[in-house]
Amino acid sequence: MEELAKEAGIPVRTVRFYRERGLISPPRREGRIAWYDEHHLARLRTITGLLERGHTLTGIADLARTFESGRDVAEVLGLGEPTEETPVHLTPEQLADYFEGETGTENLAAALDLGYLATDGDEIVHISRRLLEVSSQLVREGVPLATVLETGRRVREHADALAELFVGALESHSGEAEPPRLRPLARAVMDAELSMALDRRLRRENTDGPPRSPAP
Repeated sequence: MEELAKEAGIPVRTVRFYRERGLISPPRREGRIAWYDEHHLARLRTITGLLERGHTLTGIADLARTFESGRDVAEVLGLGEPTEETPVHLTPEQLADYFEGETGTENLAAALDLGYLATDGDEIVHISRRLLEVSSQLVREGVPLATVLETGRRVREHADALAELFVGALESHSGEAEPPRLRPLARAVMDAELSMALDRRLRRENTDGPPRSPAP
């Protein structure tokens, strides 16, 4: 423990306190010797980084329990299943920076439940770089992360229905559930339809808005 504390740059009593609070896992024991490793050192450095960003020890403990109870990346992505998404490996500090302090336990649990976040050994994994970037941009634009996640949940329902529609049409007429051309064709249709739907929604909003005062 003394060597671990020295490497982490913190007092031994702090390491002991973190161990008692369950913030770091027990050491590997060989007889009367307790061995700490790089995992423990990385966790201590993460705790220090999160404290510097304003997180409380209670919040950090909740964060650790949330991730330790979450699904791993293989379970979320499915081994051997096709995907065009690129997972992103993050530390808890990097994740907190992406979302400007909104990575509370409730939001993290919701993200894990949606399958946006998973664990891979000691690391956190966001399953889609595109979703990570868009979600963080929405938060920077002032949309609360809880709202982003709930919107994602509702979009997921519609996306699943649309995927069934496209796959069903191809199975009925081509005999293939997913030929190479399915994804780009489906994306092209949905991108165009969503663009036109936004046009209609914005036109309706402008039409239904309050009347403008006549120019003098």
